[in-house]
Amino acid sequence: MPTRLTPLTLALTLAIFAPLKAADHAPKAFIDGTGAGWKTLGEADFVNVNCDPKTWTWKGDAVHCTGLPVGVTRSRKPYANFELVARWRHLKSGGNSGIFVWAADASLEGLKPGTLPRGGIEVQVLDHGYAEAYEKETGKKGDWFTTHGDVFPVGTSKMTPFAPSAPGGSRSFPSKHLSKGVNEWNHYYVRCINGEVRLWVNGEEVSGGTGCQPSKGYLCLESEGSPVDFEAIRIRELP
Repeated sequence: MPTRLTPLTLALTLAIFAPLKAADHAPKAFIDGTGAGWKTLGEADFVNVNCDPKTWTWKGDAVHCTGLPVGVTRSRKPYANFELVARWRHLKSGGNSGIFVWAADASLEGLKPGTLPRGGIEVQVLDHGYAEAYEKETGKKGDWFTTHGDVFPVGTSKMTPFAPSAPGGSRSFPSKHLSKGVNEWNHYYVRCINGEVRLWVNGEEVSGGTGCQPSKGYLCLESEGSPVDFEAIRIRELP
């Protein structure tokens, strides 16, 4: 004869066997890129795509970018599933930069100086002063971007953004405002698995998207008109 479950027992049973949500798989501790499987990326792991020889200056695991000309340096190898950490700081108010993931060969081939990849998912690296400068220049509020870690598809790439998202767009806005200002170091942890990208800013998950196409490609650091530093860039490939 089947055992009769009380309401409390039934509730506990359902809770135990309920499917895990994506958030349940989120890291429970700050990810600094140390431990088994992690690799530090340095100068030997990147290839200049369309910048000047002096645009990127490496010292150990740190790289300084002058911001000129606009362009990128890419990883020597493409990646599919991986975790990435990096520290960055802008050296000028309103500075603009980014980290591209899953930038395919076609998006970088023949790229001229002064232009950015034609595809990939950009993890925005933007200083708070950019919003003020945009408003002064245009007389409009910058409601289509934030300075706290937007994630969005570029060019031919596709992504369905996590909420909240930009008005009428495919850009994922951060759920929290955690980025620090000019000359202060910020920490990004990016997890890219099976076409899904998620971003943690200074230890907390804030933005991302799913259904990314393509979901394999190069990692790129962006030069976009303003000096910026990156350091402690580490990656761990996943199945």
